[in-house]
Amino acid sequence: MSTTTTIVTSGDRTVRRSSRRVEPIYYLFLLPTLLLFTLAITLPGVIGIFFSFTDSIGIGDWSFNGLTNYIAVFSDPAILQSYLFTFGFSIATVIVVNIVAFLLAVGLTSRIRFKTGLRTVFVIPMVISGIIIAYVFNFLFSNSLPAAGAATGIPWLETSLLANPDLAWVAIVIVTAWQAVPGTLLIYIAGLLSVPGEVYEAASIDGATKTQQLTRITVPLVAGYVVINIILGFKGFLNAYDIIVGLTNGGPGTSTRSVAMTIIAGFNGGDYAYQMANATIFFIVAILISLLQLSMTRGRNAL
Repeated sequence: MSTTTTIVTSGDRTVRRSSRRVEPIYYLFLLPTLLLFTLAITLPGVIGIFFSFTDSIGIGDWSFNGLTNYIAVFSDPAILQSYLFTFGFSIATVIVVNIVAFLLAVGLTSRIRFKTGLRTVFVIPMVISGIIIAYVFNFLFSNSLPAAGAATGIPWLETSLLANPDLAWVAIVIVTAWQAVPGTLLIYIAGLLSVPGEVYEAASIDGATKTQQLTRITVPLVAGYVVINIILGFKGFLNAYDIIVGLTNGGPGTSTRSVAMTIIAGFNGGDYAYQMANATIFFIVAILISLLQLSMTRGRNAL
């Protein structure tokens, strides 16, 4: 990038105006990524939206049917249930992940022994595949915990959470949070380490307790990082798929079927155009949520 300075004389004043000109070579470096993004994401998305106005099953002949798919989506109780589950699960998981990650970050940035090694231990779940984690916890919930409940005489442990339509979502939240906490933890650690130590020293001199320092200094100063984790977490949990498949496969019944599972199941079952309309609606909802979050946080929680 080159900078050019233009001198403008107006009466007795001389004004210097600087303008930056982008070198063409930067656009050349940008072109491959832009091309791949267009071919892999933008073009398939546009094609999918086009077919959402048809009766296509994914192959063969098709014809336009207007807004029929969209009208049917809004009156389909199975799809409405998947939206309710997805948003409820996302909100619950965001709360659990951020509370646990923040408390761990506070502990791992305090003056304790082996904190570097402990940080390594706590980030291990982040590098393990979600489907593998789901299968391991599936075994624990279906076999180990019921066996422990039977051995100790605890009735509510004798039955697997995954078989209970009212409590299966709790197991999904636990497992999802177990994998998501490390990434959130790293962001909180970065935020806590960016707070100047002099602030805490001054607070200690003024007689502030550790709890007061946490609530009145740490939390306000890392508020921007809290916003980042909430936004990133909520967006990620809306697309939940692999852990749910490995734990419950949407069951019992359809009580834990997410929007992503509903869409993919429709693709495999010949409801291509119908579920593409569902995917388009879900895409619009995600955009509206993003715009709402940005409008609520712009200018107030900047890092």
